[in-house]
Amino acid sequence: MALTESTMVSLGKNAPDFYLEGTDYKMYSLKDFENKPLVVIFTCNHCPYAQAIESRLIHLASDYQDSVFFVAINSNDVVNYPEDSMENMRKRAKDNHYPFPYLLDKTQDIARNYGAVCTPDIFLFNSEQHLEYRGRLDDNWQNENEVTSEDLKSAIDSVLASKIVNPTQHPSMGCNIKWK
Repeated sequence: MALTESTMVSLGKNAPDFYLEGTDYKMYSLKDFENKPLVVIFTCNHCPYAQAIESRLIHLASDYQDSVFFVAINSNDVVNYPEDSMENMRKRAKDNHYPFPYLLDKTQDIARNYGAVCTPDIFLFNSEQHLEYRGRLDDNWQNENEVTSEDLKSAIDSVLASKIVNPTQHPSMGCNIKWK
């Protein structure tokens, strides 16, 4: 496990399109997430950093389900990391009651197009699909009881209120994406 920080791609960037299969056997593209803000989370099953914030992301997505789209994308090499296979993704999504699609990026092209490098790597796009926030979920990935700054939630609230998102944004950190 190599600790990696997100690359903090340029704000304002358009959301790259994708066409990926979800754990629900449906195909999804960016068009399925139009006209509302969109949170894209690059994640996986096996990363302890992703696992540590998983319940918080599920809760946040549930809280905002009427006003914000959430989608999780796994871009890891599933040959060398079989715990991240579609079969295991389906089990995890079902067992944890994911309120959002969980998609597999087999080619890893989508992660590259977004500039994702770690799990979790989080991007928030406004309803016009322009990047408003990229970075961490909050300021304590290890212990949700010690969180003092809910960075993603604050950014979502700003986007929904048509306010400027705080320009001070901290990178996410986690396991590096397992490239082929």
